Amino acid sequence: MLVLFETAAGYAVFKVLDEKKLQEVDSLWREFETPEKANKIVKLKHFEKFQDTTEALAASTALVEGKLSKNLKKILKKIVAKDAHEQLAIADAKLGGVIKDKLNLSCIHSPMVTELMRGIRSQIEGLITGLPSREMAAMCLGLAHSLSRYKLKFSPDKVDTMIVQAISLLDDLDKELNNYIMRCREWYGWHFPELGKIVTDNLTYCKCVRKVGDRRNFSTSDLSEVLPEEIEEDVKAAAEISMGTEVSEEDINNILHLCDQVIEISQYRTQLYDYLKNRMMAIAPNLTVMVGELVGARLIAHAGSLLNLAKHPASTVQILGAEKALFRALKTKRDTPKFGLIYHASLVGQTAAKNKGKISRMLAAKTALTIRYDALGEDSSAEMGAENRLKVETRLRHLEEKGIRRISGTGKALARADKYQHKSEVKVYDPSGDSTLPAVPKKRKIEEVEEEETQVTVKAKKIKVEIKEEADVEEGELVKKKKKKKEKKQRAEEEAALAEEPSTSTAVESTEKKKKKKKIKVEQED
Repeated sequence: MLVLFETAAGYAVFKVLDEKKLQEVDSLWREFETPEKANKIVKLKHFEKFQDTTEALAASTALVEGKLSKNLKKILKKIVAKDAHEQLAIADAKLGGVIKDKLNLSCIHSPMVTELMRGIRSQIEGLITGLPSREMAAMCLGLAHSLSRYKLKFSPDKVDTMIVQAISLLDDLDKELNNYIMRCREWYGWHFPELGKIVTDNLTYCKCVRKVGDRRNFSTSDLSEVLPEEIEEDVKAAAEISMGTEVSEEDINNILHLCDQVIEISQYRTQLYDYLKNRMMAIAPNLTVMVGELVGARLIAHAGSLLNLAKHPASTVQILGAEKALFRALKTKRDTPKFGLIYHASLVGQTAAKNKGKISRMLAAKTALTIRYDALGEDSSAEMGAENRLKVETRLRHLEEKGIRRISGTGKALARADKYQHKSEVKVYDPSGDSTLPAVPKKRKIEEVEEEETQVTVKAKKIKVEIKEEADVEEGELVKKKKKKKEKKQRAEEEAALAEEPSTSTAVESTEKKKKKKKIKVEQED
């Protein structure tokens, strides 16, 4: 077995002397504890040294990208082709596939090879003879610096850093412009307050003030280049009857200088916007077609780069920029936000309020696809973005028309619907359900009526007889109970009289006195 080992100094090809020891992967590190033990396992067969740092950088970049460099191809043809029957151990599986396709060599990549490479790297100074350690360290340092410069090399095609800086500067300019214009209106408003109500556009307002200066000059100045004729007449009429205060020339000069600043910043902002638009179409054309230049640039700036944005799923792209609202909703257990920066896209803006969530979700899904196509694809056309935008517009039209059109196919065919025909049914009112009493015919026979009356009277008599019998039985029971109570009382009185015979005389006297007292009281009351 042969081993291809890459170093900062050059390519090294080793011959494995004892393949049996390689089977024990866990204990293989013990065979590389010292240079003497390592020389018993592998032996250097060939070493191809790099001539300079440029050649080393070209070789290392080819290895990073998984490509076969010209120098490595020559070495493999010369050295390894002689022992074509043996396997070649490779550290990178992708590079092994390229070597197998181009040179028809059997390559191997396994955990055993990884452990073998680790052992060779630990004893590289003892295995490669004629290469001082100081020279090896210097070549490693030089290659590291060159490789870092190569990775940070300016690329005009995929420079998303410029977009991040441009959109940040654009936002800062908008804030500064708002502050300057507000200060200019308030400052000049003390001198000519009516002008602010007549001229609403900020840039036009500053141009008028810059051209005229003092309000007394409005009547003699020509504002046809700045204002329409109707508004110019209104401004001149308002200047004659203005309620503003008089200001000095020094104050007017400071206000004019501020107007110059506003006009210059506005012109620079338009120039910066054109630059951002062109840069976005060069770097992310499909994303620009989907959501526009400003929204696309803000998404890239929020993620940090176009590649970082491509790593985000569609659900994250949908709520990117609404992190505070998301975590607040999760904390309070309420509904999470439906959109973030993507809310400012034109497709979401022209949607009805009830459908904004659905359209933002679909737009985020299609936008995630276009971002990955722009970041990782080699094609720079905007066809994919246009197709996805058409699908989102078709979905939007379908939602607005409430399912009349269908999405599948071209999205133009109308969905088939049966013609509506109104069928009126005349229903007759049924009076049978009005009363719950049994229905009786109006004319009845006299005999039936008499029979019913006799039956009713007989029933009534029977009921009365039964009631009387029940009452008699109850009265008899009550009489018997009263008799028993009287008998009990008499027996009790007799027993009490027998027991109180000696004190009868005293008792009789006391009773007579009581009776007399009662009679006297009664007479007095009368």
